[in-house]
Amino acid sequence: MFKHSRWHETNPDRLRCESMPNITKWRVGEPPIAASYVLPIASHVSQARVLGGYLRRLSRTIDDVVVVDGSEKAIFDAHANAWGNYVRHIRPSTRTTNGKVAGVMTGLASARHEAVIVADDDIRYRRAEIGRMADLLSAYDVVRPQNMFVPLPWHARWDTARSLLNRLSGGDWPGTLGVRRSVLLDAGGYSGEVLFENLEMVRTVKAAGGREAVELDLFVARRPPSARHFLSQRTRQAYDEWARPVRLGAQLTVLPASIWLARKKGMPALLALAALGIAAAEAGRRKDGGRKAYPATSALWAPAWIAERAVTSWAALLTRLLLGGVRYRTTRLKHAATPVSALQARIGKAK
Repeated sequence: MFKHSRWHETNPDRLRCESMPNITKWRVGEPPIAASYVLPIASHVSQARVLGGYLRRLSRTIDDVVVVDGSEKAIFDAHANAWGNYVRHIRPSTRTTNGKVAGVMTGLASARHEAVIVADDDIRYRRAEIGRMADLLSAYDVVRPQNMFVPLPWHARWDTARSLLNRLSGGDWPGTLGVRRSVLLDAGGYSGEVLFENLEMVRTVKAAGGREAVELDLFVARRPPSARHFLSQRTRQAYDEWARPVRLGAQLTVLPASIWLARKKGMPALLALAALGIAAAEAGRRKDGGRKAYPATSALWAPAWIAERAVTSWAALLTRLLLGGVRYRTTRLKHAATPVSALQARIGKAK
């Protein structure tokens, strides 16, 4: 856990771009939006070309772009040479088991604006979406938009079904959040020892008295991973639900219930269950303008995702019980997120 004083004592001027202190700010057309954008990355291969165009466009759209780069020196230097003229490119100032959290907190300490957008490297904002996030952060302390995959290979369509079902139960969890800088710093930061770091951030802000906005009609594009990476993340994504035991328990019932239905009622019962999943996903697609973001065929992938989670929820259970946690880089993380009561106790004690 981060110490309250540690982050307030960080001087943003000491975290300026290591490659070029005097950042060139491109201003074409409309003035940049008064907010900060924090992008934490750590890569084994250069992302200079992959992210270069997007970062250049961001620098013309938003006033302050901070890339916190935990890559090895050769990759860090390549990124600095490519992006240093138009973003602030810095190293993480600390380490956490979940490395993204160290990057986010370093960027947050360095940010020049109260309104901060935190985004993974596969997120692609447009100006209108950044503007709305900034506006929402004038009234709320943490903002959760929704992601849509662009483009849509088969595995992105599969995962979109998850998003549609989540829209019926509190909203999907995207690869980006908006947060008020002072609220998270005053809370002492959030834990870097958990897997579900976005949920951890939101819980921490709310435990500190902050207000959350879940914007089901604010859609931000997300680049899909490779099919190989998608497949490698199935158990890890299911492990997130250890942070929400009721949901995990419900998902654990799907496999035995399906086996029981197949034996007692036969294939028609399973087809009816699949149809119910499709109907639920379609309801999520139609909710709050989702039809403009998700193709009409998206709900048809719901049975595939439900079948996946019926199996991987048990894999997540066994991973916890037998291995002590899910694999994360070179270690294992036991906890998906900190219980709300524990966060409230910690923050209350600090006050």
